[in-house]
Amino acid sequence: MARRRVFGAAAAVAAALVMVLAAPVSAQQQAGSQEQALLERAAAELLQRPAQDPQQIVVLLDLARMYLEQGRLDEADRILRQASVAIAQARARAARGDTRPTVAFDPANAPVRVGGDIKEPTKIRDVRPVYPQEAQDARVQGIVIIEAVIDELGSVVDARVLRSVPLLDEAAVDAVRQWKFTPTLLNNEPVSVIMTVTVNFTLN
Repeated sequence: MARRRVFGAAAAVAAALVMVLAAPVSAQQQAGSQEQALLERAAAELLQRPAQDPQQIVVLLDLARMYLEQGRLDEADRILRQASVAIAQARARAARGDTRPTVAFDPANAPVRVGGDIKEPTKIRDVRPVYPQEAQDARVQGIVIIEAVIDELGSVVDARVLRSVPLLDEAAVDAVRQWKFTPTLLNNEPVSVIMTVTVNFTLN
């Protein structure tokens, strides 16, 4: 029954997306508000439910694309970030053989950025990157800057490159994904956080 309700929410979002995205631009401007309201109501319901069906991820990606096309970059970024975190968590669970549903897409529980009252977590496991032989042969070195999402347990569940160094990015991301941190507390409750980290590659 719960699974049927989840799929219903996903189907409602998909139907609204078809109406909004397939309509001509002029029609969207004239009558888009009704479809937009339907879409956002269905999306709000979907975001509160556990991600038990791959269709939900597809719908969220379509929703993010629609926001992007409308220039609503903050909403698009929020949806994409939550989808990315959920996918990473699902991948980690699958690797452990854990078949429990992925946590709900809850905007209130979205990762918070380190700064101010949100203290930077302490790294308790450091994994050094494997220096690619191709980069060594080309005498490539430098600092890769990465934005990492750290979950409530202190595990890195997502990492994306903010400042790239050719030939070194993949090795940097692979290393950061293996780092472990102390959990971050907000109001005495563990929360997931976003922070910037650096990986330095130096030739001997």
